[in-house]
Amino acid sequence: MDERFTRHLKRLAGRLLVASLVAPGLLASSASLTQSAPAADPAPTKLRPETVAAFDRYARLTEERNDAELKRGSALLWIDALPETQRAAAYADLKRGGVEIRQLNTLDNGRPIACPGGMIHHWVGAIFIPGAKLDDVLGVLQDYDHQSTIYSPDVERSKIESRDGDRFRVFLRFRRHKVITVVLDTEHEVHYFRDAPGRAHSRSSAVRIAEVENPGKSDEHEKPPGDDGGFLWRMETWWRMEERDGGVYVQSEVASLTRDIPTGLGWLVGPFVTSIPKETLVFTLEATRKAVGRSVAR
Repeated sequence: MDERFTRHLKRLAGRLLVASLVAPGLLASSASLTQSAPAADPAPTKLRPETVAAFDRYARLTEERNDAELKRGSALLWIDALPETQRAAAYADLKRGGVEIRQLNTLDNGRPIACPGGMIHHWVGAIFIPGAKLDDVLGVLQDYDHQSTIYSPDVERSKIESRDGDRFRVFLRFRRHKVITVVLDTEHEVHYFRDAPGRAHSRSSAVRIAEVENPGKSDEHEKPPGDDGGFLWRMETWWRMEERDGGVYVQSEVASLTRDIPTGLGWLVGPFVTSIPKETLVFTLEATRKAVGRSVAR
């Protein structure tokens, strides 16, 4: 047993040595996370035109599906498409305070959309907020100046840059941690729509995403968008809200684009790019429910 354990340690040390040679400073940066240091810096990667084109097509087809469902005007939650028994169980879980979440995959004429040099992450989730009205939910979602409080610690800074009726341009600084910590300055264009009494939806596009180097320090600066760690290159979001059953059902669907996982560095990059999209969506929905609940109680 001792001999096998010794061999295992030697193999592990070898892998760490290779990693340190592939990305100098990587191990030191990763270890310093316990001291709240900035994100580790795996080998930078450039966003390629073919990667953007693939995601743009994916987002366009997803948008067309969303438009068709909204025009239909019924069965607006993703769980409505489940078989009856599963649908009933999902609604019961929502009433108990659960989050119903599912991974999606938009197809192009029945075929997966290849994304060379990148990974597309696509999730949809739903919650139920008892006792709430549609305006309560919209009031929280549109309160961008205070989203750094509502969605802390994922949102570190937030403000409305401009507003024209139901159209917003907002700034959000994200701080996300999973093995490594990544800070992102982002700008979003958001448009809200009132579809019918008690029903609304919104469409949000991240128009600028920049990774922040040395956040909070005197030499803090943004890396050029698309020429960075590749932890978030694109993000498109669709929200739906429907007031019924003594509360409001809220659904959020997010499609995002990240770098692919580099060979040899999956242990560092993999957990971030594969886990963060789902975990962030669950956190966002739960934080929304809590914020609306506090508003209703007041």
